[in-house]
Amino acid sequence: MILKPFAERHRGAAQISAELNGKFASIKDGYAYALMPPPIQGLGNGSGYSLYLEDRGGLGYGALQNALDAFRAEISRTPGMGFPVSSYQANIPQLEVKVDRVKAKAQGVALTDLFNTLQTYLGSVYVNDFNLFGRVYRVMAQADTEHRQTVEDIGNLYTRNNRGQMVPVGSMVTATSTYGPDPVIRYNGYPAADLIGNADPRVLSSGQTLAKLQEIADRVLPRGIKMEWSDLSYQQVSQSNAAVIVFPLAVMLVFLVLAALYESWTLPLAVILIVPVCMFASLVGVWLSGGDNNVFVQVGLVVLMGLACKNAILIVEFARELEIQGMETIPAALEACRLRLRPIVMTSVAFIAGSVPLLLGHGAGSEVRAATGITVFSGMLGVTVFGLFLTPVFYVVLRRFGRHPAWKHEKPD
Repeated sequence: MILKPFAERHRGAAQISAELNGKFASIKDGYAYALMPPPIQGLGNGSGYSLYLEDRGGLGYGALQNALDAFRAEISRTPGMGFPVSSYQANIPQLEVKVDRVKAKAQGVALTDLFNTLQTYLGSVYVNDFNLFGRVYRVMAQADTEHRQTVEDIGNLYTRNNRGQMVPVGSMVTATSTYGPDPVIRYNGYPAADLIGNADPRVLSSGQTLAKLQEIADRVLPRGIKMEWSDLSYQQVSQSNAAVIVFPLAVMLVFLVLAALYESWTLPLAVILIVPVCMFASLVGVWLSGGDNNVFVQVGLVVLMGLACKNAILIVEFARELEIQGMETIPAALEACRLRLRPIVMTSVAFIAGSVPLLLGHGAGSEVRAATGITVFSGMLGVTVFGLFLTPVFYVVLRRFGRHPAWKHEKPD
């Protein structure tokens, strides 16, 4: 399939999916829906939320269906949540076949042979493959369609007993019409119903969507029915606190390296304290562009930590060398800013200019590149503007608390 160029496409995948679902809703004899593909292939069936409702209290399939319907109705009434879909149905017409084991034993029919007969005739059994005219054909054993249409057809089947005689299946089994679930799903060992859907990213972020679903579940689901996340939603919930660990760990690692370099516990803070300013500028840029705090924004924040510290190190390192040579703290900080202004501005402008294609690019994956681009662009712009003024202030204030007397006697290499 050859797709049109991006310039000729006037509808997005989400819009096409919504239009298809509107047309699918008019189908009376079937059930179909369109979903956006997952961002990671193999991790779920769609790009939105995914969860299961578990019957932990043994309430039955009917109660699970009622809870699912109430849950879906409440979600559809929530702004920005859309209408979720589920493959679970508890009222599908089925046949319940009961085996009279006493009669089967009396006629010498093993239960294994009886069950294999039902499976072969009513279902299907793979036999083997054979080659013919250069092609491979599969052999499947199954009763002809006209012999497995009604309930009476089950009683007309025959199986062999231990004496080699053919015994009618109808003399040992009783088939009745009933209703039951389809498909039969078990999640974490409990009977479950699946549920997937998409929220409008312009209204709710993925984190807000999961929080809203949890709030609805706590309010709507009866006792004994619990909600469990799956696929990408499970990964997001289980790893939601990873950023709380990763960012402080990255800052701590930079701090320890600088503490070993400067042989001081206070001076590295003059470099580290510019990181919150950088992150604040990045998040403001993401907010102004209408984005959200996703994984690509967080990757950009980790990159900016190193870049922000690099600019601050240029000033702090020069000011430290000037102090070792005998200059006072404030003049040393001002002189370091004057001497390192050009390198800082040149490297910052070069990096900011390099991130512009990420912002203006279009085509496949442009949303991902734009999220990272706006993060590094706004963060680097903020650290360049504010870092030149705040880094000397941090340096002077911290030097008053952590003055290193040996610097007055050291000679630079």
